Amino acid sequence: MIEKILVANRGEIARRIVRTAKQMGIKTVAIYSVSDEQALHRFDADESYLAGESPSSESYLKQEKIIEIALIAGCQAIHPGYGFLSENAAFAEKVESAGLLFIGPSVESIRTMGDKLAAKQLAKANGIPLLPGSEIPIADLKKAKEMAQFIGYPILLKAAGGGGGKGMRIVKQEGELDQLLRMASSEAHQSFGDDRVFVEKYLENPKHIEIQVMADQHGNAVHIFERDCSIQRRHQKVIEESPAPTMDLDLRQKMTDAALKLTKACNYRGAGTIEFLVDQTGQFFFLEMNTRLQVEHPVTEAISGIDLVRWQIDIANGKPLPLTQDQITIKGHSIELRVYAEDTTNNFSPSLGKIIHYDEPVGQHIRVDSAVAKDFDVPIYYDPMLAKLIVWGEDRSDAINRLKQAIAQYHILGIDTTLPLGLFVANHPDFENGHYSTHFIQTHFDSAAWHQSIRESALIASLVAAAKRRATMHIPQENRELSDHWKGRKFS
Repeated sequence: MIEKILVANRGEIARRIVRTAKQMGIKTVAIYSVSDEQALHRFDADESYLAGESPSSESYLKQEKIIEIALIAGCQAIHPGYGFLSENAAFAEKVESAGLLFIGPSVESIRTMGDKLAAKQLAKANGIPLLPGSEIPIADLKKAKEMAQFIGYPILLKAAGGGGGKGMRIVKQEGELDQLLRMASSEAHQSFGDDRVFVEKYLENPKHIEIQVMADQHGNAVHIFERDCSIQRRHQKVIEESPAPTMDLDLRQKMTDAALKLTKACNYRGAGTIEFLVDQTGQFFFLEMNTRLQVEHPVTEAISGIDLVRWQIDIANGKPLPLTQDQITIKGHSIELRVYAEDTTNNFSPSLGKIIHYDEPVGQHIRVDSAVAKDFDVPIYYDPMLAKLIVWGEDRSDAINRLKQAIAQYHILGIDTTLPLGLFVANHPDFENGHYSTHFIQTHFDSAAWHQSIRESALIASLVAAAKRRATMHIPQENRELSDHWKGRKFS
């Protein structure tokens, strides 16, 4: 039985795993880098060890060092969280060779489903719909042109060995193909050490729908419904919700059946996510499988009442799933906003610096999974996500209203964040009616105009507050004339 876990990660997901482990009476060990010396996750755990220098390649990706720490600390298992080494088959194999449990799927499942081409071949063998595209890596420009002409532009170039929007390029016409192919291949090599790229048909306005699955070591597998992850920038998710607002019962049945079929086909265990694209006719296509816990798992927890991290640990301990499929139901609606340290006025570029004020929203059905606090320095070395804001409502309308209220109460000063973007999305009619696609942000979000409206609203609010204050106090005539000077002025 697992009595002590090393969490091979940082930030909010490390804190999240530690929280559930402590509730289960399991001791925890954190690792940290030089720049994370004051990070909250290391103080949440029972013990913490320095893994190395600030760059992730010298700390959070040091496989042998992490395993050495786990053994020294007397751990029985390693939980990889998401990102970093969570989908690295070689790491999982080393963990098991060291006599430790890897809290995740088997090495074989990670290896098969982590390779997008191998995953597509398995999906095809099991009759799961695929987008038209290449079944082997594109070796040169000539082959890429032939495939593009066969399936028709626009096409998407995708890295075979990774995800997260890296190594992906949209090609709209043949003249762009040479340069973008080289760029995609180069980025794939830099990000994953694997320069293989394949071609896939690009859907113009799809929805990105994923199915949460869980499987134990006894042949049992269940789905925990779907999440709509279509609000994205640079192919990376910003807002997720469950259930999907436009999902009907027939489509849900077909997609969950396909997800479970693929889960069993790869002899899966633990938490996983089958991702699909859904076109405007309701046809769905297999995209990929993430062989780990997802960033957006809290919305599934909110609508199901299931602690997915607890299930992961229990599965690693050899326990069967505690619920059957017909015992898992949807209650209400949940939405998550990823709070990134990003400048939305500058193409979502990283916003670095010290947080000089930090105040989280509190209230019923509001959850914040955070990794920061006042005086925290946002480092350049890692993903810019600071926190996740999760809300739950009796229905979708209730959840949207609660999201707006929570954003209004969430105050972060010193850096730019995606909180204003979340407010923009929540107030947009296309989001409110649920009819949005993966192109929502690039179609609707004019960052300059939005920030101008925020400034104007802030000025109006300050003027109203000043007027109320002036009405409650005696103002000398000379000062009253000065105040009246601002009447009718336009501000920019």
